[in-house]
Amino acid sequence: MSRSRVAASLLVALTGVLCGCRADMQDTPKAKTFRASRFYDDRMTARQLVAGTVPATGLADDELLYTGTVDGRLATVFPFPVTREVLARGQDRYNIFCSPCHGRLGDGDGMIVRRGFRRPPSYHIDRLRKAPVGHFYDVITHGYGSMYDYAARVAPRDRWAIIAYIRALEFSQNATLADVPPQERAQLTGGRP
Repeated sequence: MSRSRVAASLLVALTGVLCGCRADMQDTPKAKTFRASRFYDDRMTARQLVAGTVPATGLADDELLYTGTVDGRLATVFPFPVTREVLARGQDRYNIFCSPCHGRLGDGDGMIVRRGFRRPPSYHIDRLRKAPVGHFYDVITHGYGSMYDYAARVAPRDRWAIIAYIRALEFSQNATLADVPPQERAQLTGGRP
């Protein structure tokens, strides 16, 4: 082998070795959470939050609003009054997020079910009509069975609006003539008592 070939081979090998010698982030000094530190006086790596710090997603100190529970038990009440505006918002959010599976009437006959996906239970069965509202909040937040969670997609207040609308759907599909206000009952019965 000629000298120039040996020199070229040595140069290529030396270049490979030198390219392998670099300082990466994994080589820089760093503090690992919950490990002792000599840098801080209290010897703790994890630092206390600055007083008054609020989470980026807002302060979640309302147990009912943010967890659907009261004293650790599923809630039976809503965290705010259910108004026409809340029901309208709930209908809008329900039609976007829930109706593809649960159907517009809540009977479990949504479009994706018609295309072969697993059918969810109807909201009109006794078990779900009797379920506390906190159950629905928990299912929307954490998922249930083949339903994935919607915590990242649906804000807490919108979850409650959806639940209010689900309750309205349940009522609408199980109402009797006696549930209709007397002044409007005549329209439904054609004037008959």
